[in-house]
Amino acid sequence: MPKHNAHNTRIKREYFHYLKEARRRDEQSIDQVAKALSRFEEGTVHKDFKRFHREQAVAFKKRLDGEKNARTGKPLARATVHSTLSALREFFIWLAQQPGYKSRIAYSDADYFNLSEKEVRIAKATREKPVPTLEQVHHVLASMPVGTNIEMRNRALIALALLTGARGAALGSLKLRHIDLEQGCVHQDAREVRTKASKTFTTWFCPVGGNALQIVTDWCDHLRTQLLWGEDNPLFPKTLVGLGDQGGFQAIGLAREHWSGTGPIRAIYQQAFAAAGLPYFNPHCFRDALTTLGMQICRNAEDLKAWSQNIGHERVLTTLTSYGKVPAARQAELIRGMGQGHSAPAIDPALVAQVLAALQQANGTGVV
Repeated sequence: MPKHNAHNTRIKREYFHYLKEARRRDEQSIDQVAKALSRFEEGTVHKDFKRFHREQAVAFKKRLDGEKNARTGKPLARATVHSTLSALREFFIWLAQQPGYKSRIAYSDADYFNLSEKEVRIAKATREKPVPTLEQVHHVLASMPVGTNIEMRNRALIALALLTGARGAALGSLKLRHIDLEQGCVHQDAREVRTKASKTFTTWFCPVGGNALQIVTDWCDHLRTQLLWGEDNPLFPKTLVGLGDQGGFQAIGLAREHWSGTGPIRAIYQQAFAAAGLPYFNPHCFRDALTTLGMQICRNAEDLKAWSQNIGHERVLTTLTSYGKVPAARQAELIRGMGQGHSAPAIDPALVAQVLAALQQANGTGVV
């Protein structure tokens, strides 16, 4: 059984180059497309793409319905199936324009990768995700040990994430000079910091209370005065691994290097929350927690816009729709309170107008 097809490999390489240079896709997105194509080729026993037929798409959809997640053993999630098929549909639409394939593949053939409207709705359904409360994060910070440089780094990492909502990749690429304790902010400069979509913006510390700010301040002071760190050194350096007293490899300190990925950062979160007796919350969940806080304390449209910009969003609508979901328990509390004569702050008309205008623009119609 062939394990690859040379013609397919060549045209896939051209497509990946197109995605990177023309469509400006990042490496992670291209990797997902590559996985989808590899899965499809396995189903066709690596037949040449020039021999593609719509029935192959139909058969592949049926095959996905019977596959199981290798980690959980459960059927593939509809979202996974939808993203896989969407990547294949986009590829074959592109392929139908390429020399040598135009006469063999019709644009409409790619439509056979579509799911039914019902399945698409299921795949795109948003589900409530767990979000830590500020009290939970403060409990984690209070319970984290600080006996070594590594432990101090880990606690400061979570503290700064709470203050700023910075993504894991950004936290791992910050330099000491990117943090301004006097002004109370972090400069996320895309030339050096791995921000989403390479956006440059400044994040001021959010009013989260507790000892988070003091923890970060102490860490920066420790780097500068005790470890003699320079301004161009990492704010959160990777762990230095070397030979221990027993002869095996172990963590022996801090390296003056950035982490290459976010895996070690997620591991820090997992260990910290587990040690505090709490379920694991990933770094991205802190952004949801800060959005929840913003919805509670923002007084008007200007406040909400400033809060949205602070976490790197160009539009308030992104903050409200992607992060601003009211948890079910809080929703129930609010609805019940409305019928019990509880007083509530007046709704700012300017804020309502701004949100409605944004929704109308997003819908492309004058009706919300």
